[in-house]
Amino acid sequence: MTLLNPGDTFPALSVSLPEGESLRLPDAFTGGYGVVLFYRGSWCPYCNAQLRAFQRSLDKLAELDAKVVAVSVDDEATTKELIDKHGLQFPVGHSADADAFAEATGAFVHKDPTHFESTGFVLDPQGKVVVSVYSSGAIGRLVPEDVIGLLRYVREHA
Repeated sequence: MTLLNPGDTFPALSVSLPEGESLRLPDAFTGGYGVVLFYRGSWCPYCNAQLRAFQRSLDKLAELDAKVVAVSVDDEATTKELIDKHGLQFPVGHSADADAFAEATGAFVHKDPTHFESTGFVLDPQGKVVVSVYSSGAIGRLVPEDVIGLLRYVREHA
């Protein structure tokens, strides 16, 4: 398992979205900053809180030219319910191949039942990792306030 470090190029990953759409990471962020969130699943209260917090912070992130994408192993129907429940307005992917994503990014995967452990990345406009946050359990994850502060710092000191 290879962890992604600052300066590494984020690997090309395809994220399945509801309604048969998909997007490609890191291409979805071209020209701006990106926040990639691997979350445990809709059943996880910490993940729900994290996703709601990023939803509340979308305007501040947009001011910094940053977009958010989240993904889990949840199926499409469960993901749609989660999006509707929280009014999420950023792309939320479903049915991720946990082992393939882990191989590409170093994310920890819980095996029974299979799900990601919380993993987050902030990417620069060239698709390079600014920071990676790996958790081996339920807690320890990116929060929007930290991402906003980091991006302000990076932009001011570029």
